[in-house]
Amino acid sequence: MTPDALKEHLKQVKYPGFSRDIVSFGLVKSAALLDGTARVALAITTADPKIPTHLKREVEACLRAIPEVKDVVIDIAVTAPKVAPGGNLGGNANAPKTIRHAVAIASGKGGVGKSTFSVNLAVAAAAHLAALGRPGRVGLMDCDIYGPSVPLMIGLHGQRPEVQGEGENSRLIPIEAHGVKVMSMGFLVDDNTPVVWRGPMIMKTIQQFVQNVEWGPLDLLLVDLPPGTGDAQLSLVQTLPLDGAVLVTTPQPAATQVARKGGLMFQKVNVPLIGVVENMSWFTDPAGLRHALFGEGGGQLTADSLGTVLLGQVPLIPEVRAAGDAGTPLVAAQPDGEASRHFSAIVAELLARLEKKTPSSQPPAV
Repeated sequence: MTPDALKEHLKQVKYPGFSRDIVSFGLVKSAALLDGTARVALAITTADPKIPTHLKREVEACLRAIPEVKDVVIDIAVTAPKVAPGGNLGGNANAPKTIRHAVAIASGKGGVGKSTFSVNLAVAAAAHLAALGRPGRVGLMDCDIYGPSVPLMIGLHGQRPEVQGEGENSRLIPIEAHGVKVMSMGFLVDDNTPVVWRGPMIMKTIQQFVQNVEWGPLDLLLVDLPPGTGDAQLSLVQTLPLDGAVLVTTPQPAATQVARKGGLMFQKVNVPLIGVVENMSWFTDPAGLRHALFGEGGGQLTADSLGTVLLGQVPLIPEVRAAGDAGTPLVAAQPDGEASRHFSAIVAELLARLEKKTPSSQPPAV
């Protein structure tokens, strides 16, 4: 059996917490079968001592299922990630040092309003910091490669970022709207171009968004992730020093159960959960009566099950959707409205928790 054939078998082994296999992640440095003995060498970077043990067990089980394999020898080289300067959690050394706090906005499933939430949260954060005399210090990175909707909702649809410099030294300049610096895949492809990419291309794009965008000094970078626990999520924790993640869910079990899995994924890669936000918590009719259209209490239950806090609840307000479709986030259009009050309260709680947080661990860079 050839080394390539062995690696094909090893593609059955997934990295803990992710849907992608160890071969695609480049963890398998060598694989060979000689006289019935399979020898495999892995190289990983992690601060979690459970990861090497888990991978060794899974790899051995995978190889022993091959009829030609009589014995298995597995060598695992483990490297501890380094703490990045500036106090954030360790990631790639090329990550920007001008970003004070970086927070992932994630959900387990689609349809919970995560991107709409991210846009309004970013605008609310920009207004909050501007009131403190720190304008223009919020960034929003749209990592939803396949369905980037941030440009539409923040009023930048159809625009293209400027490029500064040439060749390897070129830098993309984020486009600013409502006090938020924005970078999105939606700026780089037209509406009629579907993005049909494999994992490595997704990882490369996210790395470029982190390393080759001139973000400048930011107090807060919000990263809008696509749903799930795949390539985009792993690329982010490899590339950008994250201070934590915020999970967005709606109240019903169909959303909270998947959101919990998303939270467990971040815990597996040592990214702390800052909290949970419950979106579309209730609808208030014209008579002033509240209706729990998607159930009640799901956000709090999710937070409790993950050992974190409920940062806030955002009601279902039809104007939020309409304002996003029109390209003016409701928080910007109605700064004193009901939606703005909810988002402002969540921003205040988020920033307070970020200031108090003292990171003591770091995510693995696979």
